[in-house]
Amino acid sequence: MDNRSDGAMYVPEGSSQPVVPKGAFKVGVIGLDHGHIFGMNKGLQDAGATICKVYDPDSGKVAAFLKAFPEAVAAGSKDEILADPEIGLVSSAAIPSTRFDIGMEVLDAGKDFFSDKPPFTLQEQVTEARRKVKETGLRWFVYYSERLHVEAAVFAEQLIDDGAIGRVVEIRGWGPHRLSLFSRPDWFFEKDKYGGILTDIGSHQLEQMLFYAGARDAKYLSSRVGNLNHPEHPGLEDFGDATFITDNGVPCYVNVDWFTPDGLGTWGDGRLLIIGTKGYIELRKYIDVARSNTPRHVILVDEKEERHFEVAGKVGFPYFGRMILDCLNRTETAISQEHVFRAIELAIEAQRKAINITRT
Repeated sequence: MDNRSDGAMYVPEGSSQPVVPKGAFKVGVIGLDHGHIFGMNKGLQDAGATICKVYDPDSGKVAAFLKAFPEAVAAGSKDEILADPEIGLVSSAAIPSTRFDIGMEVLDAGKDFFSDKPPFTLQEQVTEARRKVKETGLRWFVYYSERLHVEAAVFAEQLIDDGAIGRVVEIRGWGPHRLSLFSRPDWFFEKDKYGGILTDIGSHQLEQMLFYAGARDAKYLSSRVGNLNHPEHPGLEDFGDATFITDNGVPCYVNVDWFTPDGLGTWGDGRLLIIGTKGYIELRKYIDVARSNTPRHVILVDEKEERHFEVAGKVGFPYFGRMILDCLNRTETAISQEHVFRAIELAIEAQRKAINITRT
């Protein structure tokens, strides 16, 4: 499944790179409200995980999931998954406002948790999740897919580590999405359920900001949100942006919206510009507009030349294998727990403090 027209159902293509023998790492699934659940579990499956049980109260959603993952079976309840001693990790793409409660139940059951983004919609939830992680010693992973499941983004990390652009001094991120208005569920238009645009799709951008800046934290400067063209859905925010400066001095600007036109060959022209002291990197993640209707483009300009890399199928997605091994070995190589929490906290802060510029 690689539906490039619909971001909610987009599953990046990847090769099988198992890090464990078949059957050695079993995953349960609770909550199928967002299509990201397919990408989350495909990434795990390609890394060797066995997707063994799934539960959702909607039998239609379960049937679609079982078609994509025929090795799984439908569970009669979420408690059946929580009580299964062979399941070590539970993944979930339930309604965003409910992901916190599911995660708390999963950790209480002695299992690690893998949430779609946003993992939380309120700061109070992050605070409680931090406490639970410390109490249990378990992990709360998040599917920040716009970095973790994009080969261009993985390649950019390698370039920065190799010193290709010197020291990072500025970051600008754009995350436009296609609205696909008539295919969206009711909760998509209820702000208390999706958390607001900066909490939701903005969390992708803020996670990348911290990561590529090599920062542990950032200071909030400004943010805006608004409903600029959908007055018939007053709970929808179709625009948001924010500025921050990281704790190591990198100014960052992020912008997200729901205005991708139907003429674009994919669900969103996601881009990231990382500027360094010796050059810059531009990621054209999902398309190179009017030039190549393929994903995973990286532009590198340094002190000597301009280069264009097409990295589809050449880099892979190491996050999923590392995550599996972290669960088995109780290590922290895929992503730090504090980074996971701090990224969403910054998104929630930007959302809470945003100036509303909704048109009237």
